[in-house]
Amino acid sequence: MKKIMFLMLTICLFAFPLSISANSYGWGFKKGNNHQPPDVGKYAQMLQGKGFYIDPSGEKVVYLTFDNGYEKGYTGQILDVLKEKGVPATFFVTGHYVDSREKLVKRMVKEGHIIGNHSYHHPDFTKLSKGKMKKELEELEQAVADITKQDSMKYLRPPRGTFSNQTLKWANEFGYLNMFWSLAFVDWNTDAQGGWQKSYNQVLKQVHPGAIILLHTVSKDNADALAHMIDDLRKQGYTFKSLDYLLMKNLVPKPLFSL
Repeated sequence: MKKIMFLMLTICLFAFPLSISANSYGWGFKKGNNHQPPDVGKYAQMLQGKGFYIDPSGEKVVYLTFDNGYEKGYTGQILDVLKEKGVPATFFVTGHYVDSREKLVKRMVKEGHIIGNHSYHHPDFTKLSKGKMKKELEELEQAVADITKQDSMKYLRPPRGTFSNQTLKWANEFGYLNMFWSLAFVDWNTDAQGGWQKSYNQVLKQVHPGAIILLHTVSKDNADALAHMIDDLRKQGYTFKSLDYLLMKNLVPKPLFSL
């Protein structure tokens, strides 16, 4: 009897593969070099019209984004560098970060940076119902609005970079653009920091026109490398813009003809 039940269960799993996990993806790509963008494969088509991972214009511009799940003592240093260099950034925060680091979140907004939604509890969206996903976003948005002058959000970075066609669609319905990235590396492992040159080399090796750069603020390497990155990217002709610049570029209607 047990063998029969096991066989029936196996048949059901193969016959009906439309489970949540079967439809989930983890954002990733084949890294580019020589100022060429990465190859994201089918993900580019999935994201089309629902968000960005790159500025497709070819303009020599880069966008700094930071993920803030918890604080390790380096965000203040990062903010100091951004202020000194006059560079805008977007910080994707969680509820834990807002609750535990209110002063830093206030400073981000006060100094002209954008706060992005990284969810309140950092769950896997592909395992949530539409209602629960919406609640995660609304709670985080409200938490930020309660302590800063930023009363709304436009950009969503899914926790762990996990997504599905359904969650991409739901995010749009909730008024968000899904914001992935085209440049990243393993910088979140605080036990494997190797000095600022390590982060610097990764960014300079992978950089390309239109790069959306993902960095984690828990990395001392990133904090120490940031000024060097900014100075040397500028020397290479890159400019730094906010995600609002990327959004506005893609909202402006293109002329039907040129004069």
